[in-house]
Amino acid sequence: MNPRRPPASKPTRPSKPPAPARPKPESAPAAIGPLSDAELGELEALLDSLPAGHEALDMTMVDGYLCGVLLQPRPVPEGLWLARIVDLDGKPAPAGFALQRLAELARRRHDELNRAIERRGWFDPWVYELDDEASPSEAVLPWVAGFAAALDTFPALIERHEEAILEPLATLYRHFDPDDLEDADALLAEIETLELPVDLPEAVEDLVRSVLLIADVVRPQAAAATPRRGPPRRR
Repeated sequence: MNPRRPPASKPTRPSKPPAPARPKPESAPAAIGPLSDAELGELEALLDSLPAGHEALDMTMVDGYLCGVLLQPRPVPEGLWLARIVDLDGKPAPAGFALQRLAELARRRHDELNRAIERRGWFDPWVYELDDEASPSEAVLPWVAGFAAALDTFPALIERHEEAILEPLATLYRHFDPDDLEDADALLAEIETLELPVDLPEAVEDLVRSVLLIADVVRPQAAAATPRRGPPRRR
């Protein structure tokens, strides 16, 4: 049911790996909250600095991947999900790579997304607007590819809840080329009933809505407050 693996990301801004972060004094509190623009740039530079032999996720894929990790029926140990950000096959980071700093930044985003999912609140997906010629699907596809990579690597969500999450999963996977979806007859049939979003804001809203609808299945609440604009338009 998982799409074919997306092509490996290629560094867009080759640079020397940043030097490892200096140890903080024991009294210094760990940074919390959303990443600043500078920290987002630092995370992007770390990902871009990985050699071509690594199938590293890019920034947008990381965000979708973390959502897929957080929706697993059981928590995924940090060491396991972090390794797949550096390389989809789990290849170790190269010598000298600032893995600890990447882990700190990725953990911050992981925790921010987790808080939003727990309270069924809005979060801003890391999706970037492309040129005027690009479709909404093209803009959100890397995010969805990251989400799919998490479900491919950690299949428990699909194994336990495939039928219950079919609609929100189809809302996400409708951005893939149908030929890239293997052994997914039920999913393809559901996708056939949906229309694509008319603009990027609608596509982004559907990402958030789908994540929170899946959370309603995996982490049920007495009175879930999932923001619902309504189901995707059907054909």
